[in-house]
Amino acid sequence: MGGYGTNAIVFLIQTIFSLYLIAIMVRFLLQLTRADFYNPVSQFLVKITNPLLIPLRRVIPGFMGVDFAAIVLMLTIKIIELFLILLLQGMSITVSGILVLSIAELFKLLINVYFFSILIQVIIGWINPGAHNPVVSLLYSLNEPLLGRARRLIPPISGFDLSPIIVIIVLQLIAILFIAPITDLGRTLAISNI
Repeated sequence: MGGYGTNAIVFLIQTIFSLYLIAIMVRFLLQLTRADFYNPVSQFLVKITNPLLIPLRRVIPGFMGVDFAAIVLMLTIKIIELFLILLLQGMSITVSGILVLSIAELFKLLINVYFFSILIQVIIGWINPGAHNPVVSLLYSLNEPLLGRARRLIPPISGFDLSPIIVIIVLQLIAILFIAPITDLGRTLAISNI
């Protein structure tokens, strides 16, 4: 298959897998933060992730409020996605490398989920402060554990809350200093041209 066809298939695989991974990850994070389960957005996430999570929960129970079935499902889906993409690109794959790369990619996704959710929350706060709708309440539930800690370090100055800026800077530093080296290690272990 030509380069354009392969690129199109890789794009479709990445898009479909990424959207489902985001749904599982957001559900996982909302469970950790004990967000409103009856929120319409929460219910949507539950309905689209239950078909794969419910059978897995029978085998892998949760512990102390952590849904280990969701973690295993995210890791499995990411491994399958990377395996398919690397296979389409004609790369040979090692199990250890693809596992390390999958873990790094999931941490990148976690950083991105928080980055964009904080950014969306800030923009909504500027455009329509004090607005209450299902998305805003979930964003608050998701982001407040991080933003609250940052607010304790540097309280609002003259009514201006710097906590989103602090959290975004820390998230980007984590991505650069910790996740990027793990990604490089995973690529080194996982990929070699056939």
